Amino acid sequence: MTNIWTGAQDLPFYGFIIRAIFVYVYIFLMVKVIGQRSMANIDPLDFIFGVVIGDVIGETVASGDEALTGPFAGAAMIAFLHWLLSYASLKFPRFRRVIEDEPFIIIEKGQILDYMLKRSNITIEQLLMDLRQNDAPDLNEIDYAVLEPNGVISVIKRSPYKSVTPHDLGLSPQNTGYPKVIISDGRVITYNMEKIMTRKELEDGLIDHGYNAIEDVFLMTVNEADEWYVTPRLRV
Repeated sequence: MTNIWTGAQDLPFYGFIIRAIFVYVYIFLMVKVIGQRSMANIDPLDFIFGVVIGDVIGETVASGDEALTGPFAGAAMIAFLHWLLSYASLKFPRFRRVIEDEPFIIIEKGQILDYMLKRSNITIEQLLMDLRQNDAPDLNEIDYAVLEPNGVISVIKRSPYKSVTPHDLGLSPQNTGYPKVIISDGRVITYNMEKIMTRKELEDGLIDHGYNAIEDVFLMTVNEADEWYVTPRLRV
């Protein structure tokens, strides 16, 4: 086991497997400590952090004669500095402006700002592609387009082209809220179920939906309007 941690020229095959497990668990714990972020909100600093960490630690998996202590310590320091920058940008708005980019308006009142495209290194082809992905292929429909700090382009359409909402029609539909998973892959999520219903109410409701057993259900959710979504568990 000592050779697996410190490395050796003649490290056996199983040693590489164990070192890979060490690296995976270490990176997993590091990410949990730093905190969770949406993939859509990953900024260039996060990307650089991931690349550097992968380069520092990845070599220890491929090279069996290198000790894990040095790369692990270096990765921990890089993770700490990354966390420190994130914390400072959260607590100090002035520092945040140094770390994070400001949103760039690239279309204003329907007019493409070509100088902002050049400043953002975006070609007209890339802009048109992003607009199509935002369901806004027609430039006549667009009021504003903003390049966000994470590189995503947000589109605000002109009022006549916005989707009609119940509020526009004078309707007041009931709020459905956040759906809770009650059954997943034939198993009851007891913690969620007990907040909404009893076991008997669940079983009776499933019978009303045409299911005689909980094991026959692949996924079931219930929202705050007491609307059920049930899909069967298909056995191949």
